[in-house]
Amino acid sequence: MNVSSLYTFVRAGLFAMALTVAAGSAYAQVDRSKLPEPGPAPEINIADYESFTLKNGLKVFVVENDKTPRIAFNLVLDRDPIVEGEKAGYVSIAGDLIRRGTTSRTKDQLDEEIDFLGASLTTGATGVYASGLGRHSDKIMELFSDVILNPSFPEDEFEKIRNQILSGLQASKNDPGAIAGNVENVLLFGNDHPYGELTTEETVNTVTLQDAKDYYHTYYRPNVAYLAIVGDISKREAKKLVKKHLGEWEKADVPTHQYQSPKSPDNMQVALVDRSSAVQSVIRVVNTVELEPGHPDVIKSRVMNQILGGGGTARLFVNLRETHGFTYGAYSSISSDPLIGEFRSAASVRNEVTDSAVTEFLYELNKIKSEEVSEDELDLAIASITGSFARSLESPQTIANFAINTARYNLPEDYYSSYLKKLADVSQEDVKGVAEEYIKPENGYILVVGNGAEVAHKLSQFGEVDYYTIYGEEYTPETSELPEGLTATQVLDSYLQAIGGEEAIQSMENLSMDMTFNAMGMDLNLNLVKQDDGKYFEELKMQGNPLTRKVVNGDNIVLVQQGNTIPLDEKTKEEIMIDGLIVPESHYDKLNVSTELTGVQNVEGKKAYAVKATYPQGGSVTMFFDVETGLKIKSEKLTEGPNGDIVTNVLYDDYREVDGISFPYTMTISSGPQNFDVKVNEIKINTDIDQSLFNQ
Repeated sequence: MNVSSLYTFVRAGLFAMALTVAAGSAYAQVDRSKLPEPGPAPEINIADYESFTLKNGLKVFVVENDKTPRIAFNLVLDRDPIVEGEKAGYVSIAGDLIRRGTTSRTKDQLDEEIDFLGASLTTGATGVYASGLGRHSDKIMELFSDVILNPSFPEDEFEKIRNQILSGLQASKNDPGAIAGNVENVLLFGNDHPYGELTTEETVNTVTLQDAKDYYHTYYRPNVAYLAIVGDISKREAKKLVKKHLGEWEKADVPTHQYQSPKSPDNMQVALVDRSSAVQSVIRVVNTVELEPGHPDVIKSRVMNQILGGGGTARLFVNLRETHGFTYGAYSSISSDPLIGEFRSAASVRNEVTDSAVTEFLYELNKIKSEEVSEDELDLAIASITGSFARSLESPQTIANFAINTARYNLPEDYYSSYLKKLADVSQEDVKGVAEEYIKPENGYILVVGNGAEVAHKLSQFGEVDYYTIYGEEYTPETSELPEGLTATQVLDSYLQAIGGEEAIQSMENLSMDMTFNAMGMDLNLNLVKQDDGKYFEELKMQGNPLTRKVVNGDNIVLVQQGNTIPLDEKTKEEIMIDGLIVPESHYDKLNVSTELTGVQNVEGKKAYAVKATYPQGGSVTMFFDVETGLKIKSEKLTEGPNGDIVTNVLYDDYREVDGISFPYTMTISSGPQNFDVKVNEIKINTDIDQSLFNQ
């Protein structure tokens, strides 16, 4: 089962030249080999905001804008980050649950009222946002305040949220980007720091409804909250509205938390997360940064990062993509934070160039620290950031955010109004200075999520390679070796014996399987029918409606998707035909499928022999067989997708015997970002089969 998607966005623009009349001889005098001299920082008038504070401590900022008929309310809680410990995930659950019903409205009723107004309302652990037409401001504010003041915490919605999180966590186990993010956070901050602890299936399963309620009652308080109101509304009107709906919100002491700054390593560390199925390496070169919001270096570091890795014209992108062709894109970022920020440079590259890509990363990071950037680079970076800043002012919400940030971080009153002037004053020396101060791979990590067998020995040139699990736990890999003389054929024979033996397998004239799974909230049903003469039928349905169908009947191999017959090349036809055999592994010799025993790997805590089977047309699958039981516990298949290669993993579990043959009744399928838990409902052997199934 393969899941892939293609999204294409094309944007075209036309630029009209309006200066041709005055070109004449002046045109010939322009030296187009040089960039124009930068002018003075543009004058930008930032809209004023007004503010007031309620008796309960709620701080309100009003940005009046009579040019739009809409109004927006944005509440932000200014609380310290929280270490959630063995219940990691409860804060997020609480934030989502606040939106799932109040003491006066169920979730469905709340949704209906919001939809009727053409409004939107979202909640989170640190705030609430609502928007809609200004003429409905009182009603929107009523709904807004209802979720803030009166959440009902329904048990059924709590279970839905928890199950959604668990499903996402299961899928993220096979997402290299998600794995890299998790391990990066643990390495940089430590799992006892709020930025480093991970939400896992184990921690989510310990969260109770009471935990969510406790979070709300402890932290959802007006005296730590900022409310920004943007729209066609005056301060007087806003004050009346807020007092009416949030004036009774009770204040209370909110806990504060102190954390020690994470300790950086004394030397550059190389961290590897070994993913045997990886066809690319996710590379991140990272280190922590002590840079608080509002510090003078924030603007300078933004210019530096724009030059280094801020986009398609930046150094990392040009080097790794355009010059060397290692990746589709390479970028960097630097963040300021009241506790601790970070510098990150990242890319995904082909396995075979992993070490070369790391070399180029380190080259660019060291270069921007040791050499001044050119005037052209500096001017382009400042111009780009200036344009981005100016465009952001088109949104009234930006002004509201400026007001909140100024209050939260105790910024100078003119911090944003003088932003462009300070930006224009950034020099080449400034860029080099902040690079030296904040880019520190020598006190950071080279993190790679990739195929250890292919990349580990190459990474050792940068230092000793330490291995980490997908949860950032360090471990020493086992150096298991294949028994002398063991062959792929022997491993496959052991598997066939483990599931029932050659005689029992040969006795199967047909096999029928009924399976179900859930995808994106939808229940799907999968039916397979296989015959010993090679005929095969597979149909996937959603709510009784066919989505896909595969049929093999002799040389006739057909794939139908939503009623459309899909053209198939010979390689795909062969793969469908082999997959459609009752026990494909028992036919490899007859089909000239070559097999290779590639090693011993750890699969879900079990040692397994890896056997790669290559079909005559070039398709292949790698299977993993439990060393102890001989059973197949995993398979990996690489297919070409519209956006690159896709690896489909299948984990097999819960083997049960049916008429002397053992079958897995649980299969976890991961294909790209998609993850499905497939349950077998029924297996039948040697029954009457409707032969019309194979007529296509």
